[in-house]
Amino acid sequence: MRSLLYYTTVVLFVFVLPAAVLAEDVKALIEESARDRLGAELPEGAGFHITTPSGAPQQAIMLSAFWMDKQTGRYLANAVEEDGAVTRLEGVAIATMDVPVPLKRMRPGDRITAEDLGSVKLPLARIGGYTVTIPEKLVGMEVRRMLTQGRPIMTQSVTKPIIIDRGDRISIRYDDGLLALSAPGKALADAHQGQEIRVVNLASNTSLTGIATGEGIVEIIR
Repeated sequence: MRSLLYYTTVVLFVFVLPAAVLAEDVKALIEESARDRLGAELPEGAGFHITTPSGAPQQAIMLSAFWMDKQTGRYLANAVEEDGAVTRLEGVAIATMDVPVPLKRMRPGDRITAEDLGSVKLPLARIGGYTVTIPEKLVGMEVRRMLTQGRPIMTQSVTKPIIIDRGDRISIRYDDGLLALSAPGKALADAHQGQEIRVVNLASNTSLTGIATGEGIVEIIR
C-alpha cells in the first residue's frame, strides 16, 4: 500500500512540472505565429515590434488561435495560461528591420566608412526595393547624391568610386601565370574598381579591353 501511494505521488509530481516549463513569453509566441503567417515574405534578419493589451499575461503555454492582417500587422489571439484560463489578446505585430543610416550629412564625392554609419529600426512597409539594408555594401562607396543624417540610403544615391578617369595614363599589365608583361597606356573611359575598361597601349598604339584593378592599373583579360 505504501509503495502504491509513493508511486502515485511521484507520477503527479512529474505531470505538474512540465506545465511550468512549457510556459513561454507571450510576445515570443506571438512573434513565432507572425513569422509562420508571413513565411517567405519575411526577409532574413527581420525582427518584430509587438504590442499586447494592458493587463495581458506575460506568459502562456500556447496560443489556441491566431489571426493577423499582413498589411497592418494587427493580430487577434487566444493565450492559454498555465491554470487553463484563456485570455483574448489584441495588438500589432509589425515586422521590422535594422537599416543603415548616415550619422552625419554626407555630400557628393564623400567616401563612406564604417564609422559614418549607424542604424535605425524601420517597419518593412517603409523599406522600399531600392533601400540599402546591408551596411557592408555601403562601406567604401562614394556618395552620389546628398545623404541626410538618420535617413535610409537609396542604391541610386551611392556609387563605386572612380579609380581611373578618362584620359589618365595607366599601367597595362598582363599575366597568364607563365608570362608577365607591362606597358604604358591611356584610359579611354572612366572606371571603378572591377569595371571593364577600354585602353590604348601607347607602345603599340592598339586598343585593348581590361579590368581596372587599382588606381592607374588595368589588367588585360583579352
